[in-house]
This record gives sequence, C-alpha cells and structure tokens, in this order.
Amino acid sequence: MPDASDTPPPWHHRPVREIFEELATSERGLADAEAERRLEEHGPNRLQPPKGRGPLRRFLAQFENVLIQVLVVAALITALLGHWIDSAVILGVVIINAAVGFFQEGKAERALEAIRDMLSPEATVVRDGQRRTIDAGTLVPGDLVLLKSGDKVPADLRLHQTRSLQVQEAALTGESLPSEKDSEPVEIDALLGDRRSMAYAGTLVTQGKAAGVVVATGPRTEIGRISGMMADVAPMTTPLLRKMAQFGRWLSLGILVLAALTFAFGILLRDYDASEMFLAAVGLAVAAIPEGLPAILTITLAIGVTRMAGRNAIIRRLPAVETLGSVTVICSDKTGTLTRNELSVQRLITAEYDLEVSGTGYGPEGTFSCDGNRCDPKDLRAVEAALLGGLRCNDAELHETAEGWILQGNPTDGALLALAAKAGRDLGYEQKACPRSDVIPFESEHKFMASLHHDHRGQRMIYVKGAPEIVLERCDRELAEAERRPIDREAWLSRIEALADQGMRVLAIAEADAAPDKLALTFDDVKGGLTLLGIYGIIDLPRDEAIAAVARCHRAGIAVRMITGDHGATALAIARKLGLGQNGKVLTGQDLATMDQAALEGAAGEVEVFARTTPEQKLRLVEALQRRGEVVAMTGDGVNDAPALKTADVGVAMGHKGTEAAKEASEMVLADDNFASIAQAVEEGRRVYDNLNKAILFILPTNGGEAFVIIAAILLGLSLPITPVQILWVNMITAVTLALALAFEKAELDIMDRPPRPPREPLLSGFLLWRILLVSLLLLGAALGLFLWLIQQGASLEVARTAAVNALVVGEITYLINTRHLRASCLSWEALTGSRPVLIAIGVVVVLQGLFTYAPPMQLLFGSASLGGQEWALIFGGGLLLFGIVEIEKAVRRRWW
Repeated sequence: MPDASDTPPPWHHRPVREIFEELATSERGLADAEAERRLEEHGPNRLQPPKGRGPLRRFLAQFENVLIQVLVVAALITALLGHWIDSAVILGVVIINAAVGFFQEGKAERALEAIRDMLSPEATVVRDGQRRTIDAGTLVPGDLVLLKSGDKVPADLRLHQTRSLQVQEAALTGESLPSEKDSEPVEIDALLGDRRSMAYAGTLVTQGKAAGVVVATGPRTEIGRISGMMADVAPMTTPLLRKMAQFGRWLSLGILVLAALTFAFGILLRDYDASEMFLAAVGLAVAAIPEGLPAILTITLAIGVTRMAGRNAIIRRLPAVETLGSVTVICSDKTGTLTRNELSVQRLITAEYDLEVSGTGYGPEGTFSCDGNRCDPKDLRAVEAALLGGLRCNDAELHETAEGWILQGNPTDGALLALAAKAGRDLGYEQKACPRSDVIPFESEHKFMASLHHDHRGQRMIYVKGAPEIVLERCDRELAEAERRPIDREAWLSRIEALADQGMRVLAIAEADAAPDKLALTFDDVKGGLTLLGIYGIIDLPRDEAIAAVARCHRAGIAVRMITGDHGATALAIARKLGLGQNGKVLTGQDLATMDQAALEGAAGEVEVFARTTPEQKLRLVEALQRRGEVVAMTGDGVNDAPALKTADVGVAMGHKGTEAAKEASEMVLADDNFASIAQAVEEGRRVYDNLNKAILFILPTNGGEAFVIIAAILLGLSLPITPVQILWVNMITAVTLALALAFEKAELDIMDRPPRPPREPLLSGFLLWRILLVSLLLLGAALGLFLWLIQQGASLEVARTAAVNALVVGEITYLINTRHLRASCLSWEALTGSRPVLIAIGVVVVLQGLFTYAPPMQLLFGSASLGGQEWALIFGGGLLLFGIVEIEKAVRRRWW
C-alpha cells in the first residue's frame, strides 16, 4: 500500500471512463465479493491513530525541564534542612506543573483525532446495481457513491454525474463560498480549490446531487495526507521556554560550582569545620536558587490567560502567552478573520448610474451615493428596477434577532435582500405584493436563476439573475431612466471587468415581460429578448476593527501576511483596504509551487498577500518565515490550516467557524474570530513578558544579595549573618509574595509603539545583569553592614541576624517599587500607590516580618529576636538609600543610554 504522503494521481484531469476502466468498475458499482477483496487490499476507509507515549513516559517527560529540576533540588535541600512545610510547598508546585504538562501532552494526537472524526460514518453506494447504505469505513476504490444536499463526502470521489452540485470546501481550501462542481476534467496542474471534477472526504454538499467513483480512501485522501503532515510536524518550543531552559542550566551549574568553591575555601583557608561548611554551602544554594521563579512564571502566564480570555482570546497552552509578546509576523486567513464573512453589495451599476453602497453585513443600515453625492434609489427608475429584481429573484430569507440579522440561504442572495432593505424596501411586503409563480433554479450548467412573478393587477414578469456573461448574451436591450434602448455590450463588458479587477463578485440582473396567462417558466422563455437592469458588485468587506488592528501591528513592528484560498484579485482588493499589498504583489499557489527554498524565503519576506494556497504551501510559508528568524503567529479555521497552525510559534484557531482539528492544533482560540483580538493578544503577551522581566529583575537580585552575604561572611571568616532557615523564610515571604504583585502590573504606555524584541535576545540582557549585580551589592551592604555594626555594638548574634534579615526584606520592599517601571522614574505618587496588588503584598510582608521578629513561636523556630527603634531606623534608612541609588541609576541610563 503506497504511503499516504505520496503524490496522488491526477484523477481530476482524466475522463471518467478511463477511471472506470482503471478501477475496474461501472455504473452498476462493485460486486460485494470484489468490494470485500479490495477492502483487504486497501484497508478500511479510516485514518490511523497516532503512536503516542504511555502515561508513565508522558508524566516522567515533564521533569526533563531544567527549571523543574531546579525546583526538585530546592525541595530536597529544604527537606534535608528539616523544613518539611516549605519542602512540601515546593514539591506541590512541581507536581502541579507536571500535571498541567501531562494533560497538555498529546496535543497532536487530539488534533489527529479531530480530523478522523470529520470522515462520514455512513455512505450511500451502488453495489451490484442496487442502492444501499453502508458503513463508510468499508468504502474501497471503485465504489460508486451517491451524494445529495446535506451529505458529508465520505471519501475522495471523481465525480461522474452532477446536478446543481455545490460543495463547501472551506475546511480544505479556505475558500469562503461553496464550490460549483461538474464531471468535466480540469487542467492537470489545477489547484485543489479549482478541481471542479472532484469531491473530497470531509467536505459538505450544500446543494444538488451527484454520483462519483471512489479514487482514494483513508490515509490516501486529502484529509489523510494532511493528517500525515501533522504527524510529521515536530512540536515547537517557545522562545521563553528555550531561554528559561538555557538559563536554568547555566544557573544550576553556577550554583553548584559556587557552593563547591565556597565549601573548599572555608575548609582549606578558613579552617571551618566540615559539617559547619556543609550547612553553609547548603545555605548558599538555598539563597542562590530562585525557587520562586518557576511558580511566578506560571502564575504570571496564568494571569495573562485570564486577561486574554476577557478579550476573546482563549489560551490553550500557557507558554503561548509569552510567545505572543515576541511575535514578529502574523499570518492571517482572510474570510471571517480580516473580513466579516458576510457578503455586501458595494456597487450597483445601471445603464446611466454607478452607485456606491455603504454599510456592511445583512442589516438594512447603509446609504447610496453617486459621484460622491448621496442619492435616493426611489428617484431612479433603473436603480429601483434592479433592486426589485434582486429582491424577487431570490431564495434567501433575512431575520432580525437579538444577536443581529441572521441569513437563511445563499450569502449572495442575502446580500441582494440587504441591498433592497437599505433602499427602504419592506422585504415581506414586496414578496407578497409580487409573489413567485414558477422558478428555474440556479445550476452550474447554465449559471443563472430565473423566476416568474405576477402582481395583483394581473401583470406578469420574468427576472433572470446570474453570471454576467451568461445574462448579457440573453439581453438585447438595457433599461435607462427614460426608455429601454439597445444594449451597449462593450460598455457593460468594460464595467464587469472593472468590478472583477477590484476583487468583487459580479452578478447581473435582467427582466422580461410575460403573457398574462403564463403560469410556467421554461428555458425558451429566457434564451433571449431580455432587458438588462444592472450589475451588482459584491464583496466580503474587511472588518473596521481589523483595519485598525493591522495598522496597530505595523506601528508595533509586526508584519502581517494574508494567506487565503480565494482568488488573487479578490485577495489583493481586500488586502489593499486593510493596508496590505500596497506594492501590488500577490502570489498564488501555482507561483509557490515553482519556488525553491531560497526563493520562497525571499518571497515570504517581501510579499504580503498569498492566494489559492494548499496545506503544504501554508506549511512551507510558515517554515520559510521561521528560517528567516521570525516568530510566527498563524491563524486558520480549516483542516487545511492544521499543519501550519501546529508548526507556527503560535497557532491561532477560530472559535466560531473553526474545525476541531484546527482548534486542537493551535495554542490560542479566538472566541470572536476577529483579527483585532489577535492584536490585543499580542499586546497582552508583551505585557506578560515585561512583567516576567520585572519578576526576574526583582527575584534574582534578592537571591544574589542573600548569596553574597553568605559568601562575604565565609571570605571574612565570620559567623553566618543569616542562617539557611532564615534565608528560606526570606525567599518564601518576599521572593514569591512581592514578586507575585508584579504579575498584575499594567502595560507600559509605549508597549505597542516599540518593535518586537529580537527573538535571539538572551533572557538576561546586559541591562538586567548590571541591575542584578548593582542591587545584589546594595542588599549585601545593607544586611552585612548592619550585622557587623550591631555585633561591634555588643548586640547578641540573634539580634544582629534578625536585623540583617529585616534589612534584606525592607531593601526588597523598596526595590519592588523601583521595579514597577524598568526605566521610567518611580519618584511619583502613581509609582508609590498606583498598584493595589503591590500595596497588599507589602502589607502582608510587613505583618509576617512583625511575627518573625516579635512572636515567641517564630523566634523559637527561626532563631530571631526583638528589635528596638534604633535598629529599625537603620533598617529603613538602608532601604531608602537603596531606592534612591536605583532611581539615580535609572536617570543616568535614561540620559546617556
């Protein structure tokens, strides 16, 4: 059996009779015995489940993260110190993180399961000349399948007979409107969306009937090929996880080396007892390990998830929050994301007038203008006739609900009803005033719809609506304001071409008088002698908020790429309204198919609009951008988008119209299917990253200050100014409690006016390293200086240590206020009092430090002692000095760097 990824034969290009002969079948279908033989040969019409890891391996894999390992080490150290409560808390964080990762593992398997569920459970076939319904899993190549409106196509079919067949293929092609199908062969190089002679597994029949022969089942279908592509896509890690993993490795190595050197120095050069030095080395490790950092990371991301949910962006994986903040390119689908997914008539052209129509969607709000001046359609005879023709020759219905106007029927028909409503027509009244007597339904073979109507005065008229070239050839006159006159075909062809060049779908409307006794409509009635009323220019307009969001992304240094299944002219017309494609360049799937890797990378960096793309090409585009060093967010809603969604740094699925396969392959789901929500999510991602930076900038200096105190004491041959258990106390109540308040910080004012941070920027920049060193030394000076001064004044070791602990805590409190703004001054009332979480965290720490200092049980547990007013004055003075020095440093940096 050939591999699912093999290039499929060009079934769409070959005549049906050849395919019947090759597959040894006929219009009587296969015999049951032959079908059973082929089922054994080809296997069931199902997609194979992926090979997944067992539960134990999945759980153990969660501990391969270096930060988790650092937490485990911290838990073991605290357990060795006998601090079982703190050890349990740290282990609790480890287990929660592992559990979250365990349940998130297997995302690809769930995505593939969602694709498998798209296959139809049943199929109607002809076997041995008899029609029957069978399990779709037993379909084999050569089976003759019957389709009708509402059916899900059960396998890839080469169509044999069709009648008015339309198939919704958006899940595979991304094209917004149903595709018209027939049985005629198409070009061998036709793209998936242009293969009119094929119906693909998992797509939906929206209109008509058909019979087709099965040419591919299971993994050989287009859906099967996409499933195979997803299985081959390696999961992407996020910039934050890559940097944190690298940081964790270096930090772990550095702490071990530092502890070992300190241990050796104390024994060899200071003659410390080995057991005493071991405790000192353990204390140093406890001081240096930022055990609160992974917890703060998780909490900050979780807060970002909650905030994003309130802005219609549902995050499925926590690290995606941060990745959004580093996105440099957004690849977006067009229909429903950048556009409303609601067709609107924007131009109505008659023999003498070219009207522009405002308003979007199916509501009656909108105006008409001609040459820039507002006009009333009721004053223009030909315009009125065109409006009524579109209203009457129509099978759709519009209903107003609490959520807005709801369409039942074809989107194009809905646009014509909305056009009439904008002109003040009562849709219900008009349909009763001139009811329909007969109709010729739209079929792809003749490409028009015709309807016969009569009014209550006995007059009868015929309306014909359809493809402009088809309607035009049946017309010999055109309706002007004063008369019906001979038609100017060249003028109409020029108008039609101009609308098509603007990416609009063009429809024509014509009419003819009918005899008073006519009750039935035939093709002979509409083969000629019609009067052309006008043409409609119809388009799915961009969302207003999407236009603003694209501009906002550009200001933020984020490139936007439109990747759509629609035709190039339509895609470029919409792109220009959005502020994209101003260079006039658009590449189609056929263009991409001829490009090698280098050419594709160049095109991905230069071209903003891509049309008629296949799943493989979307995947190649995302990979090309990533090879250029970009951090890519990819939006999509169909099965065809799933491989690219999974490959992108952030896959964004549509919540309303998105398939389950797309949602399971993504990191984020848009509840409102709106591009503007992506821009808001990027802003939130940047805020999260800023707050993570602030948390790191706060936590690491506090750990550095504690570690420096121990190292300095050993170098000087002193008693430890702070014991290991006291260090753990400081870490527990400040590094986590105070740093947590930074997770709630608001976005900086310029957050969307600066370019994305470079993807290769290290987690610890030169600025962060300098600030960490500066504050670590300031905390060392405050704690060790006060400790030595009190010892010199004759204070007990317990009092001196308690003062040193409080000096560290107060220094961290004042530094917390410094950290609220990375570069801006914090010498303002807003910086001091503008964050309720910061004030609450400071209040909690003050209460806990009071208990640490004065509560007898705490004094017994931690070896602390009560302090007097003089000690507190020195402690607060040190904190204010630290605050002032950091603010001076920020002022110098703002002026000179």
